[in-house]
Amino acid sequence: MQRLEQTGQLMQRLMVDLPEQTKEFGAFVQIAEKAGALDEKTKHLTLLSLAIAFQCGWCIAVHTQDCVKAGATKAEILESAMMAVVMGGGPKLMYMEVLYEELDKYDL
Repeated sequence: MQRLEQTGQLMQRLMVDLPEQTKEFGAFVQIAEKAGALDEKTKHLTLLSLAIAFQCGWCIAVHTQDCVKAGATKAEILESAMMAVVMGGGPKLMYMEVLYEELDKYDL
């Protein structure tokens, strides 16, 4: 869980140094991730695809966890991530390794 721990530590530091901005950002994220026209699982799968597209290992860890919590299957997670590869090619394909590292932490 190293990437998830690093993300949590960063958020704690930001809450000390930039509490208002961090709280407002967190509130925005919670609102944006709520079910609306898209259900929560679809939103989390989309965010995972974007994490691959932006090549953010920490984001991949967070959004993989969110996908699992939302009930996404391994097949759904991999297909969603592959959409980033469709748009971004080889460099995005290499971030599938980070995704596999994160997926291996869950019983899927």
